[in-house]
Amino acid sequence: MIKHYILNLNPQANYEWDKCVLRNPLTGERLDLTNAIAEAVNREAGSYLISVNIDVQILEESTIDRSASKTIELPTSKKAIPSNKLLVS
Repeated sequence: MIKHYILNLNPQANYEWDKCVLRNPLTGERLDLTNAIAEAVNREAGSYLISVNIDVQILEESTIDRSASKTIELPTSKKAIPSNKLLVS
């Protein structure tokens, strides 16, 4: 299944969570990978060993002021996703 999202990278955002945002292009909602994966398994209760393949293709680009920093520093801490988030009834 191919889905399209808008990626917004803004190194000058006031808050960390606004520096790198994936949004649904139609609704503007932020992407929740946990929900996207739960949908991929039809939200069936159970435990799953999954493989997630992310293939990024730039379809269109809209840039902001390039005189500022060109890259985003993302936090390196890895937070565990509770496995019960995938178990949706």
